[in-house]
Amino acid sequence: MSKVVVVGGGAAGMMAAAFCAAKGHTVVLLEQNEKLGKKLYITGKGRCNLTNACEREDFFGNVVTNPRFLYSAFGTFSNHDTIAYFNSIGLETKTERGARVFPASDHASDVIRVLADELGRKGVKIFLNTKVEKVLAADGHFVSVMTQDGREIAGDACIVATGGLSYPSTGARGDGYRFAKELGHTVTPLYPSLVSLRLDSQRPGELEGLSLKNVEIRVLLDGYCKKPDAVTAPEAASKKKKKRPDVGSVLYQAFGELVFTSCGVSGPVVLSASSYIAHRMQDYRMSFHIDLKPALSFEQLDARILRDFDEAKNKCFKNALDHLLPQKLIRVIIELSGISPEKQVNAVSKEERRHLAALLKDFSFSIASLGGYAEAVITKGGVNVKEINPSTMESRLVRGVYFAGEVLDVDALTGGFNLQVAWSSGHLAAKAIE
Repeated sequence: MSKVVVVGGGAAGMMAAAFCAAKGHTVVLLEQNEKLGKKLYITGKGRCNLTNACEREDFFGNVVTNPRFLYSAFGTFSNHDTIAYFNSIGLETKTERGARVFPASDHASDVIRVLADELGRKGVKIFLNTKVEKVLAADGHFVSVMTQDGREIAGDACIVATGGLSYPSTGARGDGYRFAKELGHTVTPLYPSLVSLRLDSQRPGELEGLSLKNVEIRVLLDGYCKKPDAVTAPEAASKKKKKRPDVGSVLYQAFGELVFTSCGVSGPVVLSASSYIAHRMQDYRMSFHIDLKPALSFEQLDARILRDFDEAKNKCFKNALDHLLPQKLIRVIIELSGISPEKQVNAVSKEERRHLAALLKDFSFSIASLGGYAEAVITKGGVNVKEINPSTMESRLVRGVYFAGEVLDVDALTGGFNLQVAWSSGHLAAKAIE
């Protein structure tokens, strides 16, 4: 049996440690925080959406970056295996809309509790408040880890499960990326992902808190804006080989729910959009477009507005939109329409009415930036998966070093998919260690 050092007591680290110990290995789990699973406590708004009960094809359809890399990991420990495992160690689960799986108690703390109990039963030695400074190797093999207080902990294998940069309040500092680089790995560019968008307008602040359901969003490419010092020379050279998307092309389009924030937009459909555009933000100017009435064509919407105006023909324009728009949105739309709020609707011209319809079909803003890591659900980018054996999660460069979870260049959409990546990759790393 081997001695395994697991660096990081989050989802991937706890799962890896539990399964390593179940195989009879001696396991040391090092966590820099004062408790295990600190990020898990806040996932799913404190409820912990621990996986998604969808079918395999749907699961991979929700993995945005490097889905093929996960085939072995997911095949060995699937979402259904995850549910069964948690049930077996004492966690009752439930499945909600969108096949999202939660603890039946709605408390993320219960997920951490059952994992911690299982680690205790399996004899894992847990060291909290223990920050790892280095992962040491010699002659292409793992040797030991060095902690911040100068202790050297030797082992036969090391699983790096340090997470990414998202939610720095949980201690995320990107240490795993540094360990990987020091061992000779490359780390792909890093971005906050599953995050809000900041818009170049004061309008979102006026609409803060307004939630819109059943709208369609599009993110459009408005132009190329190269930043020479944003990428290294090799990266810049590789970009030249790739065909740039055409100006005006749609980079992302989806239907769903969003909410206005003080400086932009958030909500499920926006978080998903960020996952697809984060890596392009450095190089492109983009705009965010909302179709407020996606169920209606332009002509149908124009006819609907005309009917509303006919029913309110003696009203002022500002009082004739109640059946069409949420109250908070009316003033903003009136201002953007250019129609006097005091104008009687029977005096609104056809051109003005059709301009209003066009505005409702394309309520648009320029995108200023992504939200930061402090609010990002995950980190996009990470340890280059070409340098990791997908059948074992072991480094192809340093024997005995394994990577699992968010530290890898793998990311998915919201709905429990990213935690499943952590469970599957952590399990596979443990399974591979002899």
